[in-house]
Formats: sequence, C-alpha cells, structure tokens
Amino acid sequence: MPAPAPNILHAAAGFQPLMRLIGLDAEAVFEHPDIKPWRTIADRQNCTLDFHDEEGRPKRWHVKRYTAVRGRSKTPAEQEVGGIQLLQGAGIPTVPLVGWGVLADRRSFVIVEDLADYRPGDKILPAGGATFGQLLEPTADLAAKLHTANLHHRDLYLCHFFVNTANTANTADLRLIDCARVKRLPPVLTRGRWVVKDLSQFWYSTFKHPEITDAQRDAWLRRYASRAGVENFERLRSRVRRKVDWIARHDKKLNRAQPNRNISIPAGGPRGA
Repeated sequence: MPAPAPNILHAAAGFQPLMRLIGLDAEAVFEHPDIKPWRTIADRQNCTLDFHDEEGRPKRWHVKRYTAVRGRSKTPAEQEVGGIQLLQGAGIPTVPLVGWGVLADRRSFVIVEDLADYRPGDKILPAGGATFGQLLEPTADLAAKLHTANLHHRDLYLCHFFVNTANTANTADLRLIDCARVKRLPPVLTRGRWVVKDLSQFWYSTFKHPEITDAQRDAWLRRYASRAGVENFERLRSRVRRKVDWIARHDKKLNRAQPNRNISIPAGGPRGA
C-alpha cells in the first residue's frame, strides 16, 4: 500500500522563526487555541491569529481554513496562493503571504499578514477617510494594470481595494486583496467577457455609496479605458451597464440563499482577510 500523504506547511521566507515561536505546524492551523474564527461558511473559515513577536510587538495574521476537497488537482489554498503569486509577479500590490499548506485529509489553509494601516475602499468612504474622487484614478489605474498584465480578478469589488489610511493625501498606496479567483485571462475570443465582468463588479459595488455620482462612474471607466488602451469607450460602457444589471439580479438571489455571505469583520478587528 502507498504511504499516506504527509501534512505540508510552506512558510514564506522570513516567517519560519515566528511559526516556531507560535508553535504552528500544518495540523496546528486547525487546532491552535489562539486562531479565532469570525466567519464560517460551507467551504471555509475565516480566522484571526493574534500574538506577540520576539520583541513583544503585537502581530495579527489572517487564516483561511478550507474544508477537504476530493478529485481536484489543486486545493483551494493552492489556488489562492497561485493568485497572490500572479499579482506579485505582475507588480500589483497585494497581501503579504505568510504560509500555506494542506493536510493529509486534503483540508488546506492560507495565512497572510494583517494590512494594519489599510482599510477597504467601501469602509473608508463612509468613514470620511477619503472621497471617491481621491480613489477614482488609483483604482482605475490598478484595474488597468491588472488587465494589461493579462490577469483578471473575478471579484473586483470596491471592498477588495485596500487603501493606506496614513497616505490619503494622494491615495496612491493601494493593495488588491481576495486573490482566490485571480487567473490569467483566457485567449482573445473570451477575454473581453472576463474584463467586462471585473469592471462591472467594481461599477456595481459603487451603487452602495450614494455619494458616488454617475459622472464619477463614467470618469472611472474612462480613466480605465485610457490606461488599458480601449478604443471604443461607448461600447465598453454599454457592455458594463448590461452586466451590472445581471449582477444586481444575481446578487439578490445569493443574499437570500446565503444571508451570512457578506458578514463583516468585527469592529476594530483585522484588515486584509
């Protein structure tokens, strides 16, 4: 009989000493008493791990613990790590990767550092930390950089653009998070469909903020188009608007079926999960 698969933990460079300090191995990711779940859904748990480093400084890591999968070449954790690495390879700022792994039973996990000085775009607007006018060009430029790097996000909502709250004077310091679905764009025949989906998701997410005007939405898309080399802006806008209508209908169905899917991280809690 073949030997059973081992538990595997990959630690990114520089994080091994902290792993040893915490007493964290692959199995402990699912058992450590200091790893606290704040959201549990069908396929995963979102958790936080708070600790102090060797010099007594407080640290926070975010842990995603995925349920076991069968008959798949890659675990969800491997897919998410792949997305982070694609963004890093394209020079697109994202979350710092701490570690990842898989247990013998095919449960998997990803650990990333907390983005302590950042807040999600959808939270910083109502809090008054920035205006959409300040975020308009940086977020459009980052979306264009994503697509011109031949990548797409597939969850490109405003909440996944994290803004450095210590640098709101020019709002250029952004991080793109939630990398589990980041992939390379497919060949030319279907490429436009995925680009439009990303843009429509961002556009749709702005409707939750009444202070954002239609003129600003148009300006955002025009900025994107200029940076991405789109020649027919009117056609792009028409396609985005049609997709936004579809997303709105689909979102209502999902919210009825999964009322906890958009639960927020507890107040005063982590950033970057």
